[in-house]
Amino acid sequence: MKPNGYYTSGQFAKMAHITIRTVRYYDKVNILKPSYVSESGIRYYTDEDFAKLQQILLLKYLGFSLEDIRSITIGDSDHQRLKNSLNLQLKLVRDRIEQMQHVASAIEETTEAIDNEKEIDWTQMLNLIHLTNMENTLKTQYENSSNISARINLHALYSTNKLGWFPWVYTQCPIEQNTKVLEIGCGSGALWKENIEKIPSDVDIILNDISEGMLRDTRRELTKYIGTDTDDEVLCTKNNTSFSFHAFNCVDIPYDDESFDIVIANHLLFYCDDIEKVLSEVRRVLKSGGTFICSTYGAAHMKEITELVNKFNSSIILSADKLYERFGLDNGMTLLAPYFSKIKRMIYDDELIVDEAEPLIEYIISCHGNQNQYLLDRYKDFRSFVEKKTKKGFHITKYAGIFSCTK
Repeated sequence: MKPNGYYTSGQFAKMAHITIRTVRYYDKVNILKPSYVSESGIRYYTDEDFAKLQQILLLKYLGFSLEDIRSITIGDSDHQRLKNSLNLQLKLVRDRIEQMQHVASAIEETTEAIDNEKEIDWTQMLNLIHLTNMENTLKTQYENSSNISARINLHALYSTNKLGWFPWVYTQCPIEQNTKVLEIGCGSGALWKENIEKIPSDVDIILNDISEGMLRDTRRELTKYIGTDTDDEVLCTKNNTSFSFHAFNCVDIPYDDESFDIVIANHLLFYCDDIEKVLSEVRRVLKSGGTFICSTYGAAHMKEITELVNKFNSSIILSADKLYERFGLDNGMTLLAPYFSKIKRMIYDDELIVDEAEPLIEYIISCHGNQNQYLLDRYKDFRSFVEKKTKKGFHITKYAGIFSCTK
């Protein structure tokens, strides 16, 4: 007898308008396992499985490979993680719509050129080809957005410092009326979303990221907090503070000398291939007496997470690079000294006490290492392992802070 609330493979396939063969294949390659298998081997699925199938089919439509999808959807039985993932998919769909609108415009312009000039504008056609080759960009954007969301979520849920990281960083930024600010590597824009009510009037804020997709996400999110959307390029608050968005590589900042009162780099410098060049550029665009705020962490930061995964499997490496060795709390002063006259280091007093498995697993999956190679096929075992470790509260050290530098 079929259990209540469960669907057979045939019913499940019919609901989703796919073949039973596809359902069986997803089971075989560990993308979507049945929630229940009877003693006779009949596979049953639930509404929760159907929600995950929706995600799989949409990611497949957006151009992701099955291996990518397998990695992305690991552990999506958790409702909050599934909700976050669906929100990120919505952003991708909106980006796809915007990009396809550009494709439509390019086709129309090329058609018009053929009608009027009797020849094809090959430059326009090359631009069209570039616009349609978007799968890798979407994949990178999805992964970056998902990873940032997972990291922020863990800190937001379990930090013992009630002020919060982004409100604390904001208090270190001397933002006053009529200040001009540049944030390089703005990511999700969390620094501004969490402090929107504190920003004085007539402040000009330029947000930068190397990813156009990330900036589109950030702009859409900030629109929700600001409540106004004045034009395609600039967002303005009610007190006349403006946000604009500019994608570029920060080794070559496209602004004149002494353009900004404040430059901010939140957990960015250790990712830069040429830190010295970035610091030189920051110094160049800062006004005399201006402030550079840059955050980083040290060797002890989140060390218990590495220890945890290594107890499960010693082959797991969450990060191949020790980023704090490139630019960290212990060597940052030395790297900054050639470019700035006054440098002050401030530590954020905090730790995490995690009493649930899912947010911690989500954080681990978001890391840049080889963890998914070892966790995809043993996810249930790993979840059980983490649940035992977090049952009475799992303590995680935080050793992060900022350097406040004056030109």
